[in-house]
Amino acid sequence: MDEQQIAILLEAASRFPRPQGVKLSYGTAGFRADASILSSTVFRVGILAALRSLKTQAVIGLMITASHNQVSDNGVKVADPSGGMLTQEWEPFADSLANAIDAEDLVRLIIEFVKKENIQFGVKSAEILLGRDTRPSGESLLEAAKQGINSIVGAVATDVGVVTTPQLHWMVRSRNKGMQASEAAYFEQLSNSFGCLMDLKPKETTANVMDDKLTVDGANGVGGEKLEELKNFLKEIVIDIRNSGKKGGVLNEGVGADYVQKEKVVPHGFGPNDVGMRCASLDGDADRLVYFRVLSESNKIDLVDGDKILSLFALFIQEQLSILNKENMEAKNGYPVRLGIVQTAYANGASTDYLKKLGLEVMFTPTGVKYLHEKAAEYDIGIYFEANGHGTILFSEHFVSWLEGKNIEFDKTSKGSEQQKAALRLLAVSKLINQAVGDALSGLLLVEAILRHKGWSIQRWNELYQDLPSRQLKVKVADRTAVVTANAETVVVKPSGLQKVIDAETAKYPQGRSFIRPSGTEDVIRVYAEASTQEAAENLAKSVAQHVDQFLGLGSN
Repeated sequence: MDEQQIAILLEAASRFPRPQGVKLSYGTAGFRADASILSSTVFRVGILAALRSLKTQAVIGLMITASHNQVSDNGVKVADPSGGMLTQEWEPFADSLANAIDAEDLVRLIIEFVKKENIQFGVKSAEILLGRDTRPSGESLLEAAKQGINSIVGAVATDVGVVTTPQLHWMVRSRNKGMQASEAAYFEQLSNSFGCLMDLKPKETTANVMDDKLTVDGANGVGGEKLEELKNFLKEIVIDIRNSGKKGGVLNEGVGADYVQKEKVVPHGFGPNDVGMRCASLDGDADRLVYFRVLSESNKIDLVDGDKILSLFALFIQEQLSILNKENMEAKNGYPVRLGIVQTAYANGASTDYLKKLGLEVMFTPTGVKYLHEKAAEYDIGIYFEANGHGTILFSEHFVSWLEGKNIEFDKTSKGSEQQKAALRLLAVSKLINQAVGDALSGLLLVEAILRHKGWSIQRWNELYQDLPSRQLKVKVADRTAVVTANAETVVVKPSGLQKVIDAETAKYPQGRSFIRPSGTEDVIRVYAEASTQEAAENLAKSVAQHVDQFLGLGSN
């Protein structure tokens, strides 16, 4: 770094002083806090994004959003060249930048990091795609990000406007693959691949009676706005969008996937007239999706969460692979496709049992999308979904190339065969699903395509298995790092003896399962429990929470 660059950074950083007493940590969600204290952080993440672009010699993304948080919050996260999340190796640098005391401290950290990473200036310009959701604070924070980017000589900020978080990730991935990266291209890819799946439906299911209408809760956020645009490209599906944000509703207040999944009640704008209808809910930035059905004469719902979405996707893909493998085994030219399912310990035990009974390989990772995504990428087809509705399907480039080759081969030898249709369906899924990150809009279209393919109602889908009752609690502690876990957070290593008493409590309940893990953001220990009845799950969670409190707590809630 030359003297001119250092001077520019010092001058720009002095305009964005760090608020006193604020310490932030970069996690799966990036940085999140009350929007009023974030300008300094977003400015600094702009610098980080520019340096990341210089380091990778690729386009980087920066998204301003706080997803399912309340409207007064905001946040910022970085998308890597693959369209995935910022590499974990750079997270400590993100933390140190955000918490640098003043401009001089900030520039010192940057100089040290640039030297350590051997980041070259002037070799190639940096480009960062900037997006934001619909939060009122987004515009001013976007300006802070631009100033951070512009403080790195040669860096260019490209504002893509108000977009969903998955759209920004998709655009970054597309740009770095040399493909069209506009919003219009995103809508075109989703609608074309959905249309392809519709054209490939089995004829016998077309006569099945299935309600074509889907009612969607848009969380009064950007997802509702974008779905309004996307639905104009779609045929064979009628989408009624509520809580689109146009009629003065408040973002994520009594609406959205997070609210529906946690509270298990209808969102605002839904009621008795919707009983039995197929409904879906997006979260604030449209990277989570859950389905639900309104129950009669109450505000209660039948929740169809991320575990059930995963199970539907896994079942469909397994069926298509089975059709392909039948042909391949007969011709003795099979491709040993590795299909893997990735879950966390929070996945309902009934879903894991169902997937294993299908003969599928199920792996577990610690909680956090970055861990799930990384593990899923190890397979030819890797599927991950959290119960909260965030997940996707990853297809290896090698497997997609093989499918494309098989399709050409089928054109010559068995055009229109069931095997070719299976290959075309899998190719369409690989284009419809957002392989960069969980995407509520692409996920919703894939769910709708599969339900039509199978001729299933939401009730039939929900009957794949019956969830085990569960309960989650928090225990306040002085120091959450006192708890150390292993085996994808299912076993407590420290403090010594705690796992033994958890095991003893769990053994008292039929189908009992319980684990604890330290929160990633606050000094609490999270407790999860499952059992054969809701009362048993409640009692197990309380017992485990009491043991945690006795070992190291300040009182549970």
